[in-house]
Amino acid sequence: MSFCPECGTALTLKPLKNEGMIPFCENCREYRFPAFNTAVSLIVLSPDKSEILLIQQYGRHDNILVAGYVNKGESAENAAVRELKEETGLNVISLEYNRSEYFPRTNTLMLNFTCVADSRSLDGLNTGEVDAAEWFAPSLAREKIRPESLAKRFLLYYLDEKKNKL
Repeated sequence: MSFCPECGTALTLKPLKNEGMIPFCENCREYRFPAFNTAVSLIVLSPDKSEILLIQQYGRHDNILVAGYVNKGESAENAAVRELKEETGLNVISLEYNRSEYFPRTNTLMLNFTCVADSRSLDGLNTGEVDAAEWFAPSLAREKIRPESLAKRFLLYYLDEKKNKL
């Protein structure tokens, strides 16, 4: 952030006790902490937890995870439930937080969850948001997920670190 979001004045770095060098607006006389977006991504498991749902969006043929932005005033957990319902028509029957990672390309803090869906049916797929969706065995999901993506890092963390500890 280079300019004050309130008045447009160029920010300077100024020390703040216990915080380090923080952008400061000389005009407003306020520290301006960096702002970023917050989003959720979901490793969606079938009801029997044997398969993982991957989707394709925006005309691309890469398989990714269900994801979406957290709305103002909404908890990350509620956003996860809402996004799954909006994009796939599926309901969440259980939800567990995995980990987070900052995604610089969109200035977004991504919060990853694993959820169990109430059904394998994709009849409620929102084709306005999702081009295609398919269930995969975990070993195949590992191969089919978009290479070198944040979605892949989240999926591999789940498969290699977390799944066996559940």
